[in-house]
Amino acid sequence: MRLELAEFPVKQIRLARVFRYDAGTLEVDQPALLNLVSQDARIEEVSLAAVHPGEKARVTGIRDIVEPRVKVDGSGQVFPGTLGPVEQVGAGRTHRLSGMAVIATAAYEGTARAGLAVQRSAILDLWGPGAEASRFSTLAGLVLVMKLREGLSDLEAHTAIQAAELKVAKRIAEVTVGLQPVDVAVVDLSVQEPQLPGVVLIQGCLTDSHNAHSGVSYYGLPIRDSLATFAHPNELFDGAVTVATTRAVGHFPITWDWQNHPLALGLCREHGKRLNFLGVILERIQFDTFHGKEVLAHNTAHLAQTLGANGALVAWTGSGNAFVELMLTIRNCERRGIRTTLVTYEFGGKDGVDSPLLYYVPEADAVVSSGSRDRWLELPEPERVVGPYDQFTILSYPGAPVVEAKGKLTLDARDMLIGGVDNWGGETWQCAAY
Repeated sequence: MRLELAEFPVKQIRLARVFRYDAGTLEVDQPALLNLVSQDARIEEVSLAAVHPGEKARVTGIRDIVEPRVKVDGSGQVFPGTLGPVEQVGAGRTHRLSGMAVIATAAYEGTARAGLAVQRSAILDLWGPGAEASRFSTLAGLVLVMKLREGLSDLEAHTAIQAAELKVAKRIAEVTVGLQPVDVAVVDLSVQEPQLPGVVLIQGCLTDSHNAHSGVSYYGLPIRDSLATFAHPNELFDGAVTVATTRAVGHFPITWDWQNHPLALGLCREHGKRLNFLGVILERIQFDTFHGKEVLAHNTAHLAQTLGANGALVAWTGSGNAFVELMLTIRNCERRGIRTTLVTYEFGGKDGVDSPLLYYVPEADAVVSSGSRDRWLELPEPERVVGPYDQFTILSYPGAPVVEAKGKLTLDARDMLIGGVDNWGGETWQCAAY
């Protein structure tokens, strides 16, 4: 498949009564977008706001972030199976509004009030220490602020939030139709160099069997009890992978991350030069039994071998016992002669002296750390709060202390800061061996 990604950079967002893009300034028709979202009876209230990097603004109640894109040539449309029919994507031309994102926020408490299934939202600071810790602080944001109807199930809430954000993202990207892009990146893996090693990206996808939505969807179908699934990287860039919108935490990649997957993009750039990029293997992780974890690891390694892989980059989403599948996958790949490199964030505690990883196998002898999840953050008072919550709890359990959104915050982990964990090595960190 050959995909052209045409780029239209955005530096400034203005709420207006017309859709227009000109020289980095995006004007959006506010009444039209509000009408588009409010047609869903599950959404009681909706408003829009614009935020920009460096502004002393804090966004609350974040459920997902998405980059506006629209297909202008080729089969299907962006976000297939979620926003529209299940049609093959990954070929043709797709326009993207780079440098900006739609930030979906929503007031929704969920049916579960404690435990792993509790609904969670995140925050984002556009300045200060919080901005330094999050990749999303560099983006201009069109904030979609929603209040959902009471009594919705978790799945209904997720569907409503996701439909709203994706409709808005696609609609504003349509402003670029007929315009000339600043740049066009071509992704084409069809030609391989036989002398180069074949490499796959094994992407672990944490799923929750006890939640209405498992966490990650492929063409709108939640990855739950499935075994390893092959995907072309171009499908990711066209929005074929989306995420649950009712549980946004810092160490869970969101839709924007899948659209701009740094490992997939990096492997595409190296294709035909240092390696042959054979594709992405979506690996459902967090099986409830060790037997399930063993079968999954075997199945994933078997698929990688069948694709002709000599090497594999291994990454993941989430935390907890899902890391067991990852390590078992590495073991199975290495035993089949497929050399692996694990890319992961660390735990380690406040001072970085706790166990950085949760489970080990001897075969995992090549690991790249993308930083710690557990480093504390002190966030100053904002001048402006955007989003559905003026007050919220930092910890998700009954009776947890309530904090003021306009006050100073202390985060003892990056869970609540969207983009606060570098899952896939997309940041510009440097490291040294000593």
